[in-house]
Amino acid sequence: MAKKVEVSVEDRLRALYDLQLIDSRVDEIRNVRGELPLEVQDLEDEVEGLNTRLEKLNANLELIDGEISAKKNLIEEAKALIKKYSEQQKNVRNNREYNSLTKEIEFQELEIQLAEKHIKEFKVQIEQKKEIISETKDRLKDRQTHLKHKRSELDAILAETEKEELALIKKSEEYQEQIDKRLVEAYHRIRNNVKNGLAVVPIERGASGGSFFTIPPQVQVEIASRKKVITDEHSGRILVDAALAEEQKEKMQKLFAKLN
Repeated sequence: MAKKVEVSVEDRLRALYDLQLIDSRVDEIRNVRGELPLEVQDLEDEVEGLNTRLEKLNANLELIDGEISAKKNLIEEAKALIKKYSEQQKNVRNNREYNSLTKEIEFQELEIQLAEKHIKEFKVQIEQKKEIISETKDRLKDRQTHLKHKRSELDAILAETEKEELALIKKSEEYQEQIDKRLVEAYHRIRNNVKNGLAVVPIERGASGGSFFTIPPQVQVEIASRKKVITDEHSGRILVDAALAEEQKEKMQKLFAKLN
């Protein structure tokens, strides 16, 4: 059985810093996109909402047109009845029959008046809804134009960076497999707790990169010896010496150039 190769602390630190550089590059790419994906999603939702509103308004117009047609039919039926009752009045045998037909005629005349009133009200509603439809169409056209512009902007950025981002994510996963699980978990925990996502930082001018608190000389010597993983007592970040950081930056720059 093959003996498991023991990974030195220095190799772990190098792998951790490489992982940090890769993840920081992914962060940069995503920062370039900024709020664009959310803006595009919001615009898509707004356009969909406006289209749904237009559909409902147009369906409502059809219903009102149907109501107007029904009222017009009612008026024609009432007029036909009035004509019929008026003819019948010419042949009545007594006042009671005449008065009864007169009441029917009056009732049909009221029906016509009520129907005409409703038609006028419906026509007012139609004009109001047409105005709303016109405003909604203008708003929809404006939002569609804005959405098209934002989509083009996002597509252009994605076209430039998506391939590199996916390759970097894959590399990040590969590097994580090379590092002790406990260290990877600590790395992600620190990354999530700091604003700039820097979990592994070099010492710069005697201070911790990212927090800028001075590191005691003795601790700096220990960090430079690369014999154990040391964290900044103020920020919790994992510390590496400047020389190691510079070496890994040069290495990663070559990798990033290949991925571009």
